[in-house]
Amino acid sequence: MREYIASLGKRLAGSRRATIDTIEPFEPAVSPRQPVDLTNDAAVTEVLDLAIKVGAVLLDSGTGAIDTQTQVRFVASIYGVENCEVDVTYNTIWVSATRGGAMPPVTAMKSVHYRSLDFTRLAAVDRLVRKIRNLAIDPDEGHQVIDAIIAAPHPYRRWVATLAWSSMAAALSVLLGGGWLVAVVAFLTTAVIDRTNRLLNKIGTPLFFQQMTGGFIAVIPAAVVYQNQESLGLDLMPSQVIAAGVVVLLSGLSLVGSVQDAITGAPITGCARFFELLIMTGGIISGVGIAITLMEATGIFLPTITSTTSFDLATTPARVIAGGLAAAAFALASYAETRALPTAFFGGAMGAAIVSVANHFTVGPVISAGIAAAMVGLVGGLLARRALTPPLVVAVAGITPLLPGLAIYRGLYGLLSQQTIEGLTAIGSAIGVGCSLAAGVTLGEFIARTLRRPRISTRPTRALFTARSAIRPGRMTTDPEGDPDAVTEPFREMDLRPGLSEG
Repeated sequence: MREYIASLGKRLAGSRRATIDTIEPFEPAVSPRQPVDLTNDAAVTEVLDLAIKVGAVLLDSGTGAIDTQTQVRFVASIYGVENCEVDVTYNTIWVSATRGGAMPPVTAMKSVHYRSLDFTRLAAVDRLVRKIRNLAIDPDEGHQVIDAIIAAPHPYRRWVATLAWSSMAAALSVLLGGGWLVAVVAFLTTAVIDRTNRLLNKIGTPLFFQQMTGGFIAVIPAAVVYQNQESLGLDLMPSQVIAAGVVVLLSGLSLVGSVQDAITGAPITGCARFFELLIMTGGIISGVGIAITLMEATGIFLPTITSTTSFDLATTPARVIAGGLAAAAFALASYAETRALPTAFFGGAMGAAIVSVANHFTVGPVISAGIAAAMVGLVGGLLARRALTPPLVVAVAGITPLLPGLAIYRGLYGLLSQQTIEGLTAIGSAIGVGCSLAAGVTLGEFIARTLRRPRISTRPTRALFTARSAIRPGRMTTDPEGDPDAVTEPFREMDLRPGLSEG
């Protein structure tokens, strides 16, 4: 039995790992595979520019500042540029390479402009770093690959993302205890929110006002259906629809990255990200508050909500499945690769199951959220490495169904309905749950990374002795079916044309 359990654990952990796992702390830099001439300013600048482009995609995808900094330094060291000072802030990456006292340092900088979330781009960069490490490709070839990754359109059409966001809202409404009617209303409401915000984004509307518009739209259909439910012969709880819309709007924000930065030693970047998170959440609250006030002015009053919600044990299986579907839908809406969807589903279902069980044992929402997030970060991170998926994808998708959308709505409604104490309590609970989720998933991912961290061999790789004619930039972004670290395995072509242009 002991051998079976050990074998099962080994199968779960597997032999695959994310590129960040290959960086051993406090160890000397990896032996250069294809060192450049440090006296050549152009060659060193080319390497630094490549490393910065890799870091820009990571930072744009919500990766923490410390992990981004480590990856940038790692890529530069592969080419022999080892003495680098890397500084990663909220939206800027600086790299300065020192070359001794006789030569001036070479410095490069890049500003990161945030775009729509695309986890396929993140996975492609993860594989590119692996190929740079194992195949010693030239910096020029690396530039061609990273430029192709950055310029590539989304892997799915935009309507697929809209369908995924809507499905996520429907699953979240079921997770919150709603029935089929609540799910249908949440689905349609979120589709309208997504298409409206897409139009606002096209004309350059600031994100704050997009969030405000989304919060406003989330209330109107639920309030109208609730007002007319008796004549329609329906039964609807509007808070479940509104909370599902709030969670969808919150899911694209960098909650994990902001808290991770604060925990891992990048307080400035963490504060900047957390402040942005608060501002965007304030936009959602403003939109919801304006809509509630408008509805009350027209004679539509939403029902008073209680401070707690109880669920029967009989509803737990449905909620667990809904949590998994919500996580998988978020991963799909964020353009994750199809191989990441089952892992995201498992992470979301596991988190929902832990929270559901904790609720029956009267464990507080903050503690239960932290435990669930830690397990998502640990188990989901190990499974992500098995699927050759960046662990960040599974971590963010897994905790998304647990975001405190209902607590935020309760707090706001309490403040607007002369229930100040209840409202402040709910908002405080929402802040605590959010921080607990981010801290828990960071801890779980740290443990997963520690379990999977191998030592890097300093022996020259066989790639230096293999033919380089088979190495083409278009083949650097898809892993072989066998060992992903096998340096002699042939590559497949990457299709950069399956989706639409980004917008």
